[in-house]
Amino acid sequence: MKTLVLLAHPNLKESKVNRRWKHRLLKEKHITVHDLYQVYPDQIIDIEKEQHLLSTHDRIIFQFPFHWYSSPSLLKKWQDEVYTYGFAYGTGNQLKGKEFGLAISAGRTEDSYQPDGSSLYRIDQLLLPLKATILLTEMVYLPPFILYGAAHLNEEEIVESAEHLADYLKAPIYEK
Repeated sequence: MKTLVLLAHPNLKESKVNRRWKHRLLKEKHITVHDLYQVYPDQIIDIEKEQHLLSTHDRIIFQFPFHWYSSPSLLKKWQDEVYTYGFAYGTGNQLKGKEFGLAISAGRTEDSYQPDGSSLYRIDQLLLPLKATILLTEMVYLPPFILYGAAHLNEEEIVESAEHLADYLKAPIYEK
């Protein structure tokens, strides 16, 4: 299974978790890591190139830090421009049946993403717009990989999370 990881971190140099995840995933032969902020520093997206990448992979993963209860702006722009009618949905849906997952680093602890927590909502509720988009494209939505409390982890915990992410991405999560 070929996996495409679309990494969207606006400041990867300063990131501890997403930078470590990227370097770990680059070691896997069936995983393509595509760093959107590196490839598109001017934010001008090559739509045909991106659609080709999607077409040639079986599993699509969005990797990003969860900030302001959403994904970074370039990932949203990427979705707006790449998920076109006739390619991602509607007639000629080329993404139908592909697996889709999320790899998210969240600075807050898991208990803060509860109705009685500081965020007031569960993270699965906050991810509903992404899930709805994936359902429109007829991809198969996988359980997300979420690392909570990322801002407070030590180096050993970050390395361990990178191994867990690699295992998650290599696992046959969904059998057709």
